[in-house]
Amino acid sequence: MPVPPKPAVPPGIGAGGYQPRAPSRWQKFDQWWLLFAAAVLLVATLVLAVPEPYHRIFVFLLDGVVVTLRLTVESFFCILVVGIIGGLGRVSSSRILSGLASLYVEVVRGIPVLVWLLWIWFALPQVFQAVGQALLGVSPEIGNAIMNVKLGEYTAAITGFTFAYGAYMTEVFRAGIQSIAKGQMEAARSLGMNYLQAMRYIILPQAVRVILPPVSNEFVTLLKDSSLVSILAVSDLTRRGREFVAKSFLSFDTFTMVALIYLILTVFFTRVSTGIERRLSVEKR
Repeated sequence: MPVPPKPAVPPGIGAGGYQPRAPSRWQKFDQWWLLFAAAVLLVATLVLAVPEPYHRIFVFLLDGVVVTLRLTVESFFCILVVGIIGGLGRVSSSRILSGLASLYVEVVRGIPVLVWLLWIWFALPQVFQAVGQALLGVSPEIGNAIMNVKLGEYTAAITGFTFAYGAYMTEVFRAGIQSIAKGQMEAARSLGMNYLQAMRYIILPQAVRVILPPVSNEFVTLLKDSSLVSILAVSDLTRRGREFVAKSFLSFDTFTMVALIYLILTVFFTRVSTGIERRLSVEKR
């Protein structure tokens, strides 16, 4: 006796006639934004309800927030440039380029960021002096120019972060590039592209989806580590907090406000990067 065919299941209907519900707006909402809102609300409450001393503290810290954001963004742009160059060097077929990039990564990652900042601020000028002295006999003009190179505290901070974080970003780009199938490069070369064109138009655009989460994490980490530049007399958020404590002795109130502002900044940028990752995610489209 022939078995009657099973009725076709309409699209979206599961086994047993169950139809999965579409995710609600609340389920799509990134609930960590509530932490951001709570931190902002707490700061606003302290400033408005207890103006003495929190309003004075908040106003005093504002220019430090601007310096922190500016330092983080400018350093991160330089770090990305170093990371791309270093990542391409790490995956290069040239043993010299690959060896130099690998040596840079291993040496820099083996030394704390704070030590690099101190070295560039205190020791690098002595290197300029020594190099300039050595070149005086060859070219007095070049030697004197090198000896007169002076790094301001802000420039030294950006240089230190770029040099130190560039090693970590190099590894991020290296991992992202190597995650792309080798057949992609072979296909690009078969179409007549040279190595740089294949990297620019084929490999790197695909690698961006892979490296976006770790790149976002590096940005947030850099934002928090920017507090280290206070030892170089850069008037960032942490430095301004220390200055206010030095003249008011309100350490609890001041550093509570500093911590809340850092929390607001880090949660904001973390949630923004998470939203970008979701938009770029191929699987969720």
